[in-house]
Amino acid sequence: MLLETIKNFAKTIGPRATKIISILDKDGETMDKTLPQPFAGEMRGISNTTGLHLGEIVLYNIFYEVFSVCTSIIAEDPSGKLFHARNLDFGLLLGWDLKNDTWAVTEVLRPLVVNIDYQKQEKTVFRAVHFAGYIGILTGIKPGIFTLTMNERFGLDGGYIVEKPVPLHLICFTFLGILEWLLGKRTGQWMGFLTRNTLENAISYEEAKDMLSKTEMLAPAYYILGGNSSGQGCVITRSREKADDVWEMKNANGWYILETNYDHWTAPLVIDDRRTPAHMCMKNLTQQLTTYTALMQVDKGHLETWIQYCPDPCWPW
Repeated sequence: MLLETIKNFAKTIGPRATKIISILDKDGETMDKTLPQPFAGEMRGISNTTGLHLGEIVLYNIFYEVFSVCTSIIAEDPSGKLFHARNLDFGLLLGWDLKNDTWAVTEVLRPLVVNIDYQKQEKTVFRAVHFAGYIGILTGIKPGIFTLTMNERFGLDGGYIVEKPVPLHLICFTFLGILEWLLGKRTGQWMGFLTRNTLENAISYEEAKDMLSKTEMLAPAYYILGGNSSGQGCVITRSREKADDVWEMKNANGWYILETNYDHWTAPLVIDDRRTPAHMCMKNLTQQLTTYTALMQVDKGHLETWIQYCPDPCWPW
């Protein structure tokens, strides 16, 4: 059901998305040969276990790379303890069910949320939140070292390309970098793969910042990185080639830094201003954080996920 919804949605966007679907339907069984390990083997293993076509597993993973709406916040309490929280929204604009007041794709995805503990020699290396079947990482923590979330960056720098005029409530973007990958240009990393590689291999906040700032990617993104010491929090605004900006928490609001899906130096889209209410919440919360429960707490290696429900659409009209 979810895969059919993704396919149908992608085909409505324009010719690039339609071409991606066509390539996956035709050559999906060989797609794992184009991907680095361990990701290629994991996709094939999921295909073998579930009986789903490998091309559909690749499409399932591409979907998470190109269509999410997020809010990430790193905050520091008066004692210097860091907290990292995020909302991850999928399904926005993908079919509002007037009868049930829900987003169709969101309802299918919600039961797939799982927390995964990655271990070597029976010791935890890092923890992450996944949708079952998606092998990249959008939210993760390396206990005692750093926390990391990835937000989509809506832009024209080789990432999201609006292919045809659409109403504001149906703005759709396709992933040029993924298409280039499918057609043979494979110099950049998938966003979710880079996040996972960083969580596995970086041994410090500064090393993670360096990896996330300099590694070539398939599309623009925001990496929100928190450390294990007072003041260690930043938003890395990425183009495909490099970081366009590294925004430090001390230069943001002092005790917290907040990112949605728009460059911090520009205004958000008028119909998607999650930034203003998020700042209002932080202002009301104050630095005491007395009513705040964190998603990730680096010093304790704590990761906790809540499944949220929104009964009404949040559109201004």
